[in-house]
Amino acid sequence: MSEQPQRKRRMATSGSYSITVRLHTDVRPQLIGHVASCIADEGGIVTALDVTESRHDRLVVDVTCSATDSDHAEEIVEQIRGLEGITVHKVSDRTFLLHIGGKIEVSSKVPLRTRDDLSMAYTPGVGRVSKALADKPEDVPRLTVKGNSVAVVTDGSAVLGLGNIGPGAALPVMEGKAALFKRFADIDAWPICLDTQDTDRIVDVVEAIAPGFGGINLEDIAAPRCFEIERRLRERLDIPVFHDDQHGTAIVVLAALTNALRCVDKKLAHTRIVVAGAGAAGTAIVTLLLAAGATDVVVWDREGCLSGDDESLPEAKLELARRTNPRKVTGDLRDGLQGADVFIGVSAPNVLHAEWITEMADQPIVFALANPDPEIDPAEAIPYAAVVASGRSDYPNQINNVLAFPGVFRGLLDARASDVTTEMLIRAADAIAHVVTDEELNASFIMPSVFDAQVPKAVARAIRGTDA
Repeated sequence: MSEQPQRKRRMATSGSYSITVRLHTDVRPQLIGHVASCIADEGGIVTALDVTESRHDRLVVDVTCSATDSDHAEEIVEQIRGLEGITVHKVSDRTFLLHIGGKIEVSSKVPLRTRDDLSMAYTPGVGRVSKALADKPEDVPRLTVKGNSVAVVTDGSAVLGLGNIGPGAALPVMEGKAALFKRFADIDAWPICLDTQDTDRIVDVVEAIAPGFGGINLEDIAAPRCFEIERRLRERLDIPVFHDDQHGTAIVVLAALTNALRCVDKKLAHTRIVVAGAGAAGTAIVTLLLAAGATDVVVWDREGCLSGDDESLPEAKLELARRTNPRKVTGDLRDGLQGADVFIGVSAPNVLHAEWITEMADQPIVFALANPDPEIDPAEAIPYAAVVASGRSDYPNQINNVLAFPGVFRGLLDARASDVTTEMLIRAADAIAHVVTDEELNASFIMPSVFDAQVPKAVARAIRGTDA
């Protein structure tokens, strides 16, 4: 018996790799069914199929389907091209179509229909407001957009899983961030992409533009410069500065861990935790976990398990090592995981092997958060771990910063806060965790949906330190 060819195992399809293929076909009814079957055989998912034009001898058909990645999308199209009676006329990438012209815009909140409207919104009436603000600067947040605005600042040096791609290429990400601010917290956010990666210049530029904003969201700035930039801006500015890659990630990880530990009936203070990755996110996660009561955290990075007695470590990692690893664990990631209760990955793809999970403590928790490709495919971890979470939307327990930053800034702006404190971050994490009720909580549901309207409200209340 001949062996059947083994089809390459693929991860789940995603809307971010969605294409629309315009086909010219003859009028045989079965052809459209053949197209749908062809896509399914290739591992794609048909999400829409529309006949956009019909003639006596030809149909024009738009087929929309999702794939796992760009290569997979091309393979699907090539299979369609091989069908008899069908011509591929055009292929459109729906993600690129969505970004044409950008994703955000400025619109006026007031009508500008008459001369009267113009005289109040602009000259001469606006001069009266400016004069009042010159006399009483504390009213600027109340009488201008400053009171509801955030600058999303990047230098493009550490974008998503893409690395140092520069400010222009980072702009679509910052636009997306601004759109999320508006959608989830009704905050007006502005993408500020700086054409410099010099720490001094970034600090000076952000300080110079700060009067127009109620808060600064630092985004996708590489470590360790991001630590210095944030520290210096917090010292210089009287508005909150929040590095989402650090503190937003730390908030949602602490929230997820809070609920995961509830599922397995363990306490944070008695839990052994391994964090893979000593960059901005890993450092902030460790810092917040320690502040929340964790006592046994081991950090693993390319040098191995970080230990405070290793003077060869770079300064930032040595400082982190001195605050962690009380048992002086050495060796590689597998060594660090021996008997550990929790793995939190913010490092690199495929560094965690499924069999290592069996060497962890009973009911282990695995958070594989590297983006876009996790430390372990969640499907491979699920058989061995009590709770598995990732940054992906196609598996349960997505850990996503959008659960944190809109509500954080909503609370900061409402309170006219001048700083972000560790206590605020812990309260925010607790608020996210407890949006999931005891009745809802289980190993497949430790985090609320990003579309749960209660989340940003709960986080904002927590940041303000109020119940209302």
